[in-house]
This record gives sequence, structure tokens and C-alpha cells, in this order.
Amino acid sequence: MNITNCLRVIRNAWHFHYALNLVIKVVCGGFAIALLTP
Repeated sequence: MNITNCLRVIRNAWHFHYALNLVIKVVCGGFAIALLTP
């Protein structure tokens, strides 16, 4: 495995982690709003 391929995998993993974090924040935020509104 050469260095550029390794970096590409790392970058893809980072983007996936960032997207997952964003989805979790949106879902948790929506859930909190649903709980707080009567």
C-alpha cells in the first residue's frame, strides 16, 4: 500500500466520521426538540 492510497483512505474515513458526527448531532437535536416541545 503506497502513501497516497493510505492518505486517501484516511481522508475518506475522516469525512465519514465527520458526516456521522453531523447526523448524530441532527438526530439528537431533533430528539431533544421533540422532548422539550409539549
